Amino acid sequence: MTFKNTPKIELHTHLEGCAPPSFIKGLAAEKNLDLSKIFTPEGGYAFRDFDHFLQVYEAACTTLQSPEDFRRLTLAVLEETAAHGVVYMETFVSPDFCGGGDLVAWREYLAAMQDAANQAETQFGITLKGIVTGIRHFGPEACKPAAKCAVETFGDFITGYGMAGGEMVGRPGDYAYSFDMAREAGMPLTCHAGEWGGPDMVADTIRDLRVARIGHGISAVQDPALMEQIAEQGIVLEVCPGSNVVLNAVEGWADHPIVKLRDRGVKVTVSTDDPPFFHTTMTAEYDMLHKTFGWNEDDFKTINETALAAAFCDDDTRARVAKRLETT
Repeated sequence: MTFKNTPKIELHTHLEGCAPPSFIKGLAAEKNLDLSKIFTPEGGYAFRDFDHFLQVYEAACTTLQSPEDFRRLTLAVLEETAAHGVVYMETFVSPDFCGGGDLVAWREYLAAMQDAANQAETQFGITLKGIVTGIRHFGPEACKPAAKCAVETFGDFITGYGMAGGEMVGRPGDYAYSFDMAREAGMPLTCHAGEWGGPDMVADTIRDLRVARIGHGISAVQDPALMEQIAEQGIVLEVCPGSNVVLNAVEGWADHPIVKLRDRGVKVTVSTDDPPFFHTTMTAEYDMLHKTFGWNEDDFKTINETALAAAFCDDDTRARVAKRLETT
């Protein structure tokens, strides 16, 4: 049984991390860059652990040097994602990789991404929205220009602000300035937490950054009181099971806490994170949830309803996507 044609919503992806290895190889060849060490002999991405994954990810990003590169990337990613039934996708995009945090350059990169998103919606029936993302391991000061870029371009395409990267660098409160800036502009907020940092990292993120969603958040399962708090506050977890398995954040699919979290009333969604790095797709995520936990169409309908309600988009977009979910 496969769920490839089931309409899906995906809230947690990284645009550069969705790049097929062949796409990055092609750009590297065009620019005469030797990135052979970041690929396996079979043609996939090669990394040992999470820290090495970040290094490989950033090396791949060195091929993305212009707005046109990002236009091509966005179109390639959306074509692949739509092939797995995704009708609405949110992706993290960082000004650090798009002009080094310069606002003028960022606008040019953004225009290219949005142009590709508009083309993909027409061709493939998938809607894309962007969440500007500060890179945590670059430090609190580096996140401030990212937040400024977010605030200055908040609108139809850029619909939220968040933070990704090395979760163990600093504490959430160190980054409060950037989140306060985005919040004051009316931007919805999300932040990676609880993939590596334990339940206290999730609790501190909720308290100090006042986010509506948490990226991953799976370590919350270790603290019953925290799960109850998350459920009561309606905070949504952007869960990426396949990513957690490959990076050894959990021991295996059978050990993943997504069911325990959901059973405690926590709102969970399903995403791929960086699919080619983790050898996954949204089809594979659904198939494994079915195989491992017996999830069926009703479970996935609930997951998608939760994701649609939590999406960082306007009401017109939400209504349009809701109609797509009704078709099977």
